Amino acid sequence: MQTFFVQIKCALGRTYEVASALAEAEIASEIYSTAGDFDILAKFYVEHDVDIGHFVGLRVQVIPGIVDTRTILTFKAF
Repeated sequence: MQTFFVQIKCALGRTYEVASALAEAEIASEIYSTAGDFDILAKFYVEHDVDIGHFVGLRVQVIPGIVDTRTILTFKAF
């Protein structure tokens, strides 16, 4: 499995709506609200043959209320 995180910036007032949509889609393993430049931090696991760029573009960025994302690739858990 590949593990990665996506920081999500939401349209004003839509953070809870976006978080609920992520949860309902059952694509993220963990979803957190955050302070700072981004509103949500979501953790994802995908199979090794899944293209992360396509996954984010086709499954995450299409959720209404998302205005920007930043994907963080991970290498090793300690």
